[in-house]
Amino acid sequence: MTIPTHIAAQLDVSRETMRKLETYVALVEKWQPRVNLVSPASLPDIWMRHVWDSAQLAPYISPGSPRLVDVGSGAGFPGLVLAILTDAECHLVESDQKKAVFLRTVIRECGLMAMVHNDRIENMPCLKASVITARALAPLDRLLPLLETQLRPGTRCLFLKGAQAKAELEALGAWSNLAWRLHPSLTNPDGSVIDLLVS
Repeated sequence: MTIPTHIAAQLDVSRETMRKLETYVALVEKWQPRVNLVSPASLPDIWMRHVWDSAQLAPYISPGSPRLVDVGSGAGFPGLVLAILTDAECHLVESDQKKAVFLRTVIRECGLMAMVHNDRIENMPCLKASVITARALAPLDRLLPLLETQLRPGTRCLFLKGAQAKAELEALGAWSNLAWRLHPSLTNPDGSVIDLLVS
């Protein structure tokens, strides 16, 4: 599926980067009948619902090859999109074996600097992430305890959230070492990007 013109204009990336994104989307479409990667209803709108939704995190990733850990990667949103759009060293954590095989296939086909960990994040040693991302994985009060081993002073967390983002933040009374900001989503008028910094 060719990238829609209006999304290509918003991404404003090189032709090579665009080709990698198109290769990635084509692989999602090819694998979807065998592995439930995304909601079937969202597949026709994959560029807006998944690619552009993920790409909106790229401006928050500082240049200079930080280490990015994407948790519960699934089909690779946002982790693989960010591996294509940034120079971050990306680590994708996915417990489902079939999805992990899919992620490795995209990495190979697109020539990305990324690594797949077929495991649950709570079982893993600290990956020394500069940035941790997650999308539609769990509410913050369940997600942050899973990430406890990964959170170090200076770690930044970028979580794509829906309408309940502020309520989730307000429920985090015990996490006094977190500074946070909410950024409006570029793809969902009710959504937000939760931007957390560990002190």
